[in-house]
Amino acid sequence: MRINNVGHYEYCRWATRSLQATNIQDVLPQEFFQQHMEPIRQQLLAGESPAGCVECAAMEQHQKISGRQRQLLKVGVRVEQFEKTLVSSPWFDTFTADTFNQLPQDWQIDLGNYCNSACVFCSPSNSSRLAQEWQTIGLIKNLPPNNWTDNQDLIERFVGTLSQSPHIRYLHFIGGETVITPAFKTILQALVRAGLNRTATIGFTTNLTVWDSQVIDLLKQFHGVNLGMSIESFDVVNDYVRWPGKLPMVLEILDKWQEVAQQHSWLMQLRTTPTLFTVGSLLSVYDYAWSRRISVESCNFLTEPAFMRPSVLPASYRQPIIDRMQSWLNQHSVSGDTVINIRNPNVSQLQNYQDLQSYVNYLRDMPDESNRLPELIAFLKRIEAVRGNSILTYLPEYEELFRSAGY
Repeated sequence: MRINNVGHYEYCRWATRSLQATNIQDVLPQEFFQQHMEPIRQQLLAGESPAGCVECAAMEQHQKISGRQRQLLKVGVRVEQFEKTLVSSPWFDTFTADTFNQLPQDWQIDLGNYCNSACVFCSPSNSSRLAQEWQTIGLIKNLPPNNWTDNQDLIERFVGTLSQSPHIRYLHFIGGETVITPAFKTILQALVRAGLNRTATIGFTTNLTVWDSQVIDLLKQFHGVNLGMSIESFDVVNDYVRWPGKLPMVLEILDKWQEVAQQHSWLMQLRTTPTLFTVGSLLSVYDYAWSRRISVESCNFLTEPAFMRPSVLPASYRQPIIDRMQSWLNQHSVSGDTVINIRNPNVSQLQNYQDLQSYVNYLRDMPDESNRLPELIAFLKRIEAVRGNSILTYLPEYEELFRSAGY
């Protein structure tokens, strides 16, 4: 289950569209999970693919481990051995029960758009700083709706559902920036009071620009922690993409998070959102991760903004990137299952190999979308006018391409 920044439920953390605009203010989480999701279950039982499942289909098309495959692994089911592993799944009795009365065991909780960063590929609904900037320059007229976690009554309603879920296993929090979002600390405290910290694993992602000792002390009390650390490149272009962060400070905080994670045996991952700006230096992330046996997780292929997709690069720009990536893969060859548990630190190298291979496949197979370049350039001109920077400072090798599109 997922609850998004404004409190609407989603039937899956990867779903691209809701069943309907059903909000926690009107419907309890257990009611949505047990009743409103029934049409989705019926579609799946009928062998149909729900409309919101296109993200996973795209990932699997390029041999990237999809959200669907990850979730199946959690219940012991594998697509290539579906019938056999379904019957042996510890959840088989639940799947075949006449009455569905389960509560969610796995949540993605979007806390809101509190954020001190304004990443160039982000949106106002996920960054309060970006929302203010976009309103100032006229890209949006109104600020996004209030975060559902600004309402203390709704937080209590949500925590009440969690407290009724004694077998809850995983809660993944995103923002905005989770560490500076007040509700993150509030919910963690409530989970500790309810004793769920003894069995639940907490996942969250931080943008590596903030540090809060109180949050860390709370996290230390949980059964497990999956720490996602966002970085797009170990090259200076990271400063442009994850503005206004500065790479030296990011690296300093990255070291601090790794130190505390190693002390408490937390699972660490580098989280990336490759765009046409950073796909050329993506190997710097994999090099760093490989040397430290940390996995890289780029949750899906970028869909919006469409004009920042890596596929906007024409073939002449893609091919050198593909060649460098393929050379890296040849030098770091590793084999194993095609679908692995990416939360298993023992297979981090295989995860990185497979994830990078998916980007080779993507860059090789995706249709040319360079027709979107003029839209990209128009956007960059507007934001650079207020930020006082220029993409060509960071990517001089793209000057001819961008000039030809009107930069």
